[in-house]
Amino acid sequence: MTDKLWPRPGDAMPDIALETPDGGTVRPSGFKGGKLVLFFYPKDDTPGCTTENKDFSELADEFARAGTALLGVSKDPPAKHAKFIAKHGLSVPLATDAPENGLSDALGIWTEKQNYGRTYMGMVRTTYLVAPDGTIARVWNKVKVKGHAAQVLEAAKAL
Repeated sequence: MTDKLWPRPGDAMPDIALETPDGGTVRPSGFKGGKLVLFFYPKDDTPGCTTENKDFSELADEFARAGTALLGVSKDPPAKHAKFIAKHGLSVPLATDAPENGLSDALGIWTEKQNYGRTYMGMVRTTYLVAPDGTIARVWNKVKVKGHAAQVLEAAKAL
């Protein structure tokens, strides 16, 4: 993976449509004029991803007070997102990235991974703080879940 695939602060956030659980679409440009946290995670209903989504949900009101929208993204289908939201009482909206040529592909975070000798395509847990002008203000690569949502909130407040 070359550095070119990882956008840096100051780069424009690619504007690729994501599917919502209700069958609609959402794009990063739809949040222009306000701050946006896009957090990409590997899979609904796995321990780390559940914790991350719950943590962002618990802080959703504080993000709103900081003028910052939240959007969780994985390649799970919309129906799976709906079940995940209902099962865990999540308040953070979720969106589905396209199976191919999606936003995570454009960002370089849908990549080949290895686990126990098995190679597969997977999402690198990554969070982007997008400024009101649509540029990337901050990037957290290879996120460790514990305390992450609170870190992102502080950065959003400071922006």
